[in-house]
Amino acid sequence: MADFYQTGVITTLHRLGTPNLEKIEAELEIYSKMRPLALVLPALYSDVRGDAMKGIINELKKVTFLKEIVLTLGGATDEECKWVKSFMSALPQNVKVVHINGEGIQSIFKTLGDEGLGAGKDGKGRSAWMAYGYLLATGKSDIIALHDCDILSYSREMLARLCFPVVNPKLNYSFCKAYYARMSDRLYGRVTRLFVTPLVRALIKLIGYHHLLLFLDSFRYPLAGEFCMTADLARVNRIPWDWGLEVGVLAEVYRNFSTSWVCQVDISDNYEHKHQAISSQNNPQTGLTKMSIDIAKSLFRTLTSEGMVFSDAFFRSLVATYVKLAEDTIMKYEGDAAINCLFFDRHEEAKAVEAFTKGLSVAGNTIMEDPLGAPLIPNWNRVISAVPGILDTLKNVVDEDNK
Repeated sequence: MADFYQTGVITTLHRLGTPNLEKIEAELEIYSKMRPLALVLPALYSDVRGDAMKGIINELKKVTFLKEIVLTLGGATDEECKWVKSFMSALPQNVKVVHINGEGIQSIFKTLGDEGLGAGKDGKGRSAWMAYGYLLATGKSDIIALHDCDILSYSREMLARLCFPVVNPKLNYSFCKAYYARMSDRLYGRVTRLFVTPLVRALIKLIGYHHLLLFLDSFRYPLAGEFCMTADLARVNRIPWDWGLEVGVLAEVYRNFSTSWVCQVDISDNYEHKHQAISSQNNPQTGLTKMSIDIAKSLFRTLTSEGMVFSDAFFRSLVATYVKLAEDTIMKYEGDAAINCLFFDRHEEAKAVEAFTKGLSVAGNTIMEDPLGAPLIPNWNRVISAVPGILDTLKNVVDEDNK
């Protein structure tokens, strides 16, 4: 049975008993007439061809409260994009495919680059940002939800619970983050369990009270790829393009909105999607190790912008503190796995911590050499100011690509 305990500086909306999906969807149907809702699906071509996407499409066919669906397609040729548009046409909603590698979108990237507004490298962050731009250009949706396209356990209940807190005008939330259990016969979610949470708590231990760190520590699954927000937030948020995306988004939410307008919601008893390897043996700049580096850099740069001053000595202390907390965390999860009769490989957990420790050291060294690093993708307010008419151009390109 789920708990109902509230902790941290944001609201937690729990999953209590057996949810009444029909009632939630009926209310969403009413609210969405006043506050139209769009869904963003950032995907690679390989994601769309995968088994998970078939299940997602079958579930989305039953959703009646969505006005628009925008799938941003990366890593695809023109012919592959045509196949994806045909595949997505089975949905009853108004669906658009944003062809990231298409000539029109690439031309927009060049225009932005010429104005010093680079949109970063190809990835989920840039894909999500481009979808936001198109939705802002159409002006039809007040609320934007986003989730990944590799969710093997997807159900429309996940989407309904994710959207409900923001779409419901009585609740007054501007941003909602999903959380869930990552397990099957064993525990997953290693980057959250063994890296992000111990790292944030190590920073709190060294720095002391800092509202941003308490904000981040309030999220039960800060790396969840599913969230819902107002279109205004999509307009003002900057976005990291690398693996620091999820932490970077939370930092921007913290920067732009009151924590009383932020919540997290339990969307599922369990959540299953593809799992990343720790890293290849000869290249630590891959897999979960690369993810830990990008996440740590994003976090450190956010703290720098909050007035934190880092030093080599600080990072050495941070690594030692992190390792101790991470090792203690392994012991906690070993007990959690044991009482729930789950398989637990302590050696693999320790190897993950070792890889994350290396990633943390790399991130610290990088920050000392270059505190600013690669800039975030600029928010749409700045882009619109610098390139008047860019939203109309984007809308025309996407609409033309979808004829």
